[in-house]
Amino acid sequence: MLHTTEDQTSTAKAAAPVLVEVQNMRVHFPLRGGILGRPTGEAIKAIDDISFSIYEGETLGLVGESGCGKSTTGRAILQLRRPTSGSVHFQGRDLASASEEEMRSMRREMQMIYQDPYSSLNPRMSIGDAIAEPIRIHGLRKGSAAIDERVRELLELVGLAPDFAQRYPHEFSGGQRQRVGIARALAMEPKFLVCDEPVSALDVSIQAQVINLLEDLQARLGLTYLFIAHGLAVVKHISDRIAVMYLGKIVELGKAADLYTAPKHPYTRSLLSAVPIPDPKVEKTRKRIILQGDIPSPLNPPSGCRFHTRCPMATAKCAAQEPSFSEVSPGHYAACWRSDEIDEMDAIAHSEHHFLGVRASEGSTRL
Repeated sequence: MLHTTEDQTSTAKAAAPVLVEVQNMRVHFPLRGGILGRPTGEAIKAIDDISFSIYEGETLGLVGESGCGKSTTGRAILQLRRPTSGSVHFQGRDLASASEEEMRSMRREMQMIYQDPYSSLNPRMSIGDAIAEPIRIHGLRKGSAAIDERVRELLELVGLAPDFAQRYPHEFSGGQRQRVGIARALAMEPKFLVCDEPVSALDVSIQAQVINLLEDLQARLGLTYLFIAHGLAVVKHISDRIAVMYLGKIVELGKAADLYTAPKHPYTRSLLSAVPIPDPKVEKTRKRIILQGDIPSPLNPPSGCRFHTRCPMATAKCAAQEPSFSEVSPGHYAACWRSDEIDEMDAIAHSEHHFLGVRASEGSTRL
């Protein structure tokens, strides 16, 4: 069997040490009612028993519809939202049991890039001051001259001119502000970045540039990413592996190439069918999977498989019994009773342009 460069790279990264390990993590938000706002005994199950690992130097894509728990997962890993139960280990250290003081030092190594670059920046603070702030707080450089020099280095690292340090957020475009947000996250010299839909608010051409920048930074600095996105189109070319999330559960996880060529969960297939193919003939004739109904409430999720209420392949067993998250092929996991019946999506496999209609690696979109 012929192994592509992409396969070899993914295999090498999977052989690297585990940087982040999530085990049986749950995040429930208790509902409160009455005049005193006391707990009612009910809770929104934003995340309900998920487990996965992220290896050093890799990018794990996390995708799913709005409200499925993607952003909550990222925040819970960083302990910005403490999990209800389960554990999160970073470099073997249990973050769930860490004190606030311990987390303060650990957060130097774990940072987040936010979805909205404008709201994540103080409009009254210059770009230079915004980037310098974490450097000063954590004492990463001593003296104003050293801090200013570091700010200039970071601006150049993300493709911005050093003299931009004197400007304010409103003077920049969305793509430039996102570069500033990336520079601010890198100021802490982290090893792990949670990228929470970092390109969803940007124009298509700018999205490709930011994706390319993140890939370049990963190669230069040895970074590890959890890349959160709404759909599979954006994550394909940056992700080594992809986890698909639905209603607080991970329903499929595997190498990016495997998910695109041989998806093993009906929900993954539906997400793939929504990815446009820039070939009018193929796009016009290919089969579309249209899900019926809305996502159920995480306050009262369906019994059995949570996807069965919208699944075109659901049976009585799917409604009665929750499928286990099991390995269906080497390194490829799915939670579906009928995973062995799902056909390979050849139309998806043969398309080389699923990222916004243009490969992120092509010269036309490179920085």
